[in-house]
Amino acid sequence: MNDMTFIATGDSFITRRIPEGGYEGQHLLREIIGRHDVRFTNLEMTFHHMEGTPAAESGGTWAMADPRCLDDMRGYGFNLYTTANNHSGDYGEGGVLATIRHLQERDMIFSGTGRNLAEASRPCYLETRKGRVALVSASSSFSAASAAGPQSGEAPGRPGLNPLRVQTTYHVTRPYFDMVRELAAATGINAMEDYAIRLGYLLPKQENVQALGQYRFVLDEENRVVSEPREKDMQRIETEIREAGRQADVVLVSIHAHEADYGDFSVPAGFLETFARRCVDAGAAVVIGHGPHELRGIECYHGGLIFYSLGNFIFQTETVSLQPGDAFAGKGLPPDTKVGEYMDQRSKNGTIGYPSMENIWRSVMAAWTMRDGKLSQVQLYPLSLRMGQKRTIRGTPVLAESDAVLRYLAELSRPYGTEIVIRDGIGYIDF
Repeated sequence: MNDMTFIATGDSFITRRIPEGGYEGQHLLREIIGRHDVRFTNLEMTFHHMEGTPAAESGGTWAMADPRCLDDMRGYGFNLYTTANNHSGDYGEGGVLATIRHLQERDMIFSGTGRNLAEASRPCYLETRKGRVALVSASSSFSAASAAGPQSGEAPGRPGLNPLRVQTTYHVTRPYFDMVRELAAATGINAMEDYAIRLGYLLPKQENVQALGQYRFVLDEENRVVSEPREKDMQRIETEIREAGRQADVVLVSIHAHEADYGDFSVPAGFLETFARRCVDAGAAVVIGHGPHELRGIECYHGGLIFYSLGNFIFQTETVSLQPGDAFAGKGLPPDTKVGEYMDQRSKNGTIGYPSMENIWRSVMAAWTMRDGKLSQVQLYPLSLRMGQKRTIRGTPVLAESDAVLRYLAELSRPYGTEIVIRDGIGYIDF
């Protein structure tokens, strides 16, 4: 295999059609994307004509777009996609299956969702003139009902996404541990769990462990948060990576992860670092992270490359065409509320939430070259999603005109020992 070139972007939350002939600045993105053999994005959307019903829980905004928006994503030049993210199940199993059908009708290559857990977990394969590329996709951010389920000998599996579940433990010092124990006793929040222990259905908790509902606290000498990938899910994903390595020349992993251990969403949670490194150790060349809608650092690990988050590529949340009554009820609005009015209420006319958060509107396209199966160089193209523009413009990407995005990403990457050199408006990482 000679030089194979790749480019990847983060979240594509596309809610409306691209104008005929494109928009000003799009041709530059097409030109850059089109130079590469493998061109990846995360489809953070369901694509159908109300072929599913709104789920009881969404990924934040119930995400549905005209299936023809898939043609617009292809128009940017992408040829490899993930569908595993916190919006995969926004319209239930029907929405999952309809999105799969609309992708397959267009011969779009994707992984991350399926008719059952086996389908959702397995890699997809992209054939290029330079070699065969596999993509394994998963999400740690999802509602319980959107996770794909396994088949049994008698029952079919459940349509959904490939889940990476997470176990979070809160380590606290004695004063806080006693406080948690007193609060649990005062509220009876653990009554059902305690009853199950008395019946013998659950094992007694260790003396240094205290539950508070679904949260688990451990007595320690310092206060810290420990998050870890669920081992069963981790092993399933590693198995798929190893299988993909037998069947392809290069293996990529996509992971959608919003979570942050300490509330700073520019810093990946501990479980995500563990997950990504284990994926590289299992044979992945590159791990492509996305989810928090902002950039996270880049790590070079054991000859592999980890993008902890590439931020957004398209972020048109405010111009989604429909929202169910659940969305309006959550804001105390009547069921006949219009979507534009709802978005004004949610962001207080753009003064709070995503419209006001600078990190949401800057991101990068990450490109890299593999020479004889080994990484040789990374190029980072800064993007602007045009914060401060009106709703019909904000969220649609163009190349950034300054180095500010790259300087910010360089600071996020420095704790991993990664140096980004900026030349002529492009960031470079050498291996």
